[in-house]
Amino acid sequence: MEDIMIIGIAGGSGSGKTTLTYKIKEAFEDKVVVLSHDYYYKANSDLSYEERTKLNYDHPNAFDTDLLIEHVRTLKSGQAIQHPVYSFVEHTRLDELVEVQPAKVVIVEGILIFENKELCDLMDIKVFVDTDADVRIVRRLLRDVKERGRDIDSVIDQYLNTVKPMHEQFVDPSKKRADIIIPEGGFNSVALNMLMDQVGNFIDK
Repeated sequence: MEDIMIIGIAGGSGSGKTTLTYKIKEAFEDKVVVLSHDYYYKANSDLSYEERTKLNYDHPNAFDTDLLIEHVRTLKSGQAIQHPVYSFVEHTRLDELVEVQPAKVVIVEGILIFENKELCDLMDIKVFVDTDADVRIVRRLLRDVKERGRDIDSVIDQYLNTVKPMHEQFVDPSKKRADIIIPEGGFNSVALNMLMDQVGNFIDK
């Protein structure tokens, strides 16, 4: 079995965890693969589009975390996986799958990945990105309107009704499982460089 490092990067929506993840990915290219928890949203294909828009996507039950755990284990054993593809516009999975080959470092990122102990136990390093709520809501607003075809009112409504309460109930308490807490994520150059050094040393050993 190949020696593979699993890094978990968690934090609230809009915290900067994806920026941190992809700065590491860009630095080490094919030595790093990324699995986003967002790929593993349940399809809910038995529901209408209108019904799917009303679901709570910030609750642990919105995800097929068991499949993510299975895929992390498969990659750790040196075998390829095929992860689902999720459409945030249609609120369901697409028919396609994406093949991911194992690499020296696997980064798992998502808002709720530390909420699941079984998934946490597979991780060698657990990083929580801690960012002020006002910064997170502005980033989420810009992302959802520009990239996911949402209108401002629906984003604000979702934030107040599900994102904020789920963050307080599940996301923020999960940071107690973190090994490292980084304010501002990928925008924190000191913390980013320290994490890069650790990843680089592992890859080069």
